[in-house]
Amino acid sequence: MVCTCTEFAERYNFAAGPAMLPAEVLTQIREEIPDWRGSGSSILEQPFTSAAFKGLMEEVEADLRTLLSIPRSYRVLFLQGGASVQFGLLPLNLLHPGQSADYLESGHWARRAISEARRHARVNVIASAAAQSFTALPSFEQWRSSPDAGYCHITSNETGNGLQLRDFPQLAVPLVADMTSDFLTRPIPVERFGLIYASAQKNLGIAGLCVVIVHQNLLRRPPRHLPAAFSYAVQAEQQSRFNTPPTFALYVAGLMLRWIRQNGGLPAMDEAAQRRSRELYRYIDTSRIYRCRQHPPDRSAINVCFRLIEPGLTDTFVQQAAQHGLYNLHGHAVEGGIRASLYNAMPQAGVRRLIAFMTAFEHAHG
Repeated sequence: MVCTCTEFAERYNFAAGPAMLPAEVLTQIREEIPDWRGSGSSILEQPFTSAAFKGLMEEVEADLRTLLSIPRSYRVLFLQGGASVQFGLLPLNLLHPGQSADYLESGHWARRAISEARRHARVNVIASAAAQSFTALPSFEQWRSSPDAGYCHITSNETGNGLQLRDFPQLAVPLVADMTSDFLTRPIPVERFGLIYASAQKNLGIAGLCVVIVHQNLLRRPPRHLPAAFSYAVQAEQQSRFNTPPTFALYVAGLMLRWIRQNGGLPAMDEAAQRRSRELYRYIDTSRIYRCRQHPPDRSAINVCFRLIEPGLTDTFVQQAAQHGLYNLHGHAVEGGIRASLYNAMPQAGVRRLIAFMTAFEHAHG
């Protein structure tokens, strides 16, 4: 039976990343592409050494510091590549000889980070959600740190498993966090972390840029075998311009930061994220054909992962959703199922349109 929901006219992108951008930001990009700030050339052609582009980088950093209340003792780096690049660079930059690294195994991306770190250092898994099939997070009381650890790594939000850490502990070693998918969706206590890193393509614009916020005490002379461009200390010394930074991605990040600021800052982003996810989870939990396996206290407010009771309907669901303007709802390639990514640019109307489609689909197939 085919679901016929003709009222669905608008389009909403639920992709895990690159993610939906606000219409206002897309409009400004289109308008400014030919002539950026009256320079006579496109932002795509701007030399990264020009005074104008250096000024843009300073604006982006200032806005980021204001939104996150970043203390002066932290350096902000704008690096090429995604968060996966940092998986290998963290132990190379942060560990001293003889040190190991602690990791919380919370889901798919934490496992990827652990696998890469093990190529360069001894890794201690302090706690794992594997026994719960990554449907719930270990409590802080279950963490078992190692005495020789140089840092403790967490993944604040698991995009593939739909889990999110609500709080962050104060540890004896620097806390390091991959915050790619929930970066800038809520206020965070930056002072509890030694280092935070996040790719930009979720809430900060487009792919190609990775932001690293690192306490100045963790910047050290790079090991001889580490290329200078991959050294946090070298990049901090060179204001993220040791090599050409991702110029266009930085420009879009500046527009996104301004959009967040103009729309109420991180408290407003947090409130909107909670409202969107709460409404969707409430519907899933009362439906007859959808199930969310994630433990309610650990459910992500950003990536809502769920399944159909009849798995054979999954492809039909995704295809019909796309026909009604609801795109990229397939789950992670490893995890399967359905995933609705609700980043900052997703309006409440998008969630309500999704629920309306899900309701019609349930009537047709329930």
